[in-house]
Amino acid sequence: MRKLAFTLSLVLLTVFSGRTMFAQEASEAPPPAKPAEAPVHFFHLLFVVQEVGPDGKPTNSRSYTATVSTDAHDDGTSIRASSRIPFATGSFSSGEGNSPANTQISYFDVGVNIDTHNAREIGRRLSLHITADVSTLTSSREENLHQPTYRQNKWQATVLIPLDKPTVVFTSDSLDNKGSMQMVVTATSLQ
Repeated sequence: MRKLAFTLSLVLLTVFSGRTMFAQEASEAPPPAKPAEAPVHFFHLLFVVQEVGPDGKPTNSRSYTATVSTDAHDDGTSIRASSRIPFATGSFSSGEGNSPANTQISYFDVGVNIDTHNAREIGRRLSLHITADVSTLTSSREENLHQPTYRQNKWQATVLIPLDKPTVVFTSDSLDNKGSMQMVVTATSLQ
């Protein structure tokens, strides 16, 4: 009986002392550290859309500005500058005598759409995802065709821009002449 009581006491002592030791070890472990969030910085962006002639010199340019932040919760920035241009798609008359013809009209949305997302500072450079859509109307080269020609340039990419330095991020050759269209971006820190 003594051996049974001694063995039972030993087992109970081992169980309770093991729980105590485990509890001490668990309470001594430091809580997991939260990853440090990078500080949020703001940047002024200057977008210049340029039409470039065959000689490589700009013949026309338009500027657009925006501000972006490196905040992970920022939804990005959008720029919209456009016009709705009417154009005739057909005509019809009611068929009664000298009734005037009715002209059917549709519209082109012509202009510039620029979206930026996921801005991150990497040293002295800014990484961001840019989507750009530039559309224009030009006179038709066909003498008998009185409708305008609709041109569109679309670009989308993640780019890395050095701070305070104008950088060409997109270029497209023109399809009907030796010129091209390009987008130049300059990022400046607001801190």
